[in-house]
Amino acid sequence: MPISHLARAAYCPRQYYYAERDDDHEPPASVGAVRDLAFRYERHRTATDEALRRLPIAVAPDRYRSNLASLAERDDYDRLAAPAVREAFLRGRDCHGVAHKVLGRADGTSGTSERDEPGGRDDAAPPTPTIVSPGDPPPQGVWEPQRVRAVAVAKALAREREREIPRALVEYPAHGVVRTVRLTTRNKSAYRRTLWTVRSMRGVPSRIRDESKCDACEYRTTCGTKTRSLKTLLGLG
Repeated sequence: MPISHLARAAYCPRQYYYAERDDDHEPPASVGAVRDLAFRYERHRTATDEALRRLPIAVAPDRYRSNLASLAERDDYDRLAAPAVREAFLRGRDCHGVAHKVLGRADGTSGTSERDEPGGRDDAAPPTPTIVSPGDPPPQGVWEPQRVRAVAVAKALAREREREIPRALVEYPAHGVVRTVRLTTRNKSAYRRTLWTVRSMRGVPSRIRDESKCDACEYRTTCGTKTRSLKTLLGLG
């Protein structure tokens, strides 16, 4: 299944069910403009207030520059700002989808190890996949749907490169914030639990307990009713 669909199911299985029913998985057009920010960190570090106000950032210009200054202190900043690979399509055992960046080694190479050479050794640092979120970060860590998505991307990259990928990154470019997701037992369990939820789905799932998620859901007015979505009523489904 698509990795992005898995993340939606992690957010709310019921929302995933309705999106599947209506074939409604396309993100809003505004998402692309926010994701583009993740490829322009270096340019925006010194941008003027006026220039930054024209961008789809979620914080004030001075805060944005401060966040980017903190980001530039990361050991992997050069690779974040100029990734070895962009928009990499990955096919894992369970899921397929796009890693928005794949960060190579510190020397700027793609992360392909010497193991690929005849008689070579697998002693290179592993590549790091990233996903770019158009939303807001939590105070610490990442939201569960993005944790699940990050694990899925890392596992897909591990299958393609035939090596362990111990972590992935989640970028929140509207804030200039980057968070790390390690493939811990807890995070891999969240991934497997979401896969099981999707694979065992028979009919409309039960409502989730966290009703705060419903406020931002496009299905909130029809959730749990027999009313068809506007897209379906217009013959677009």
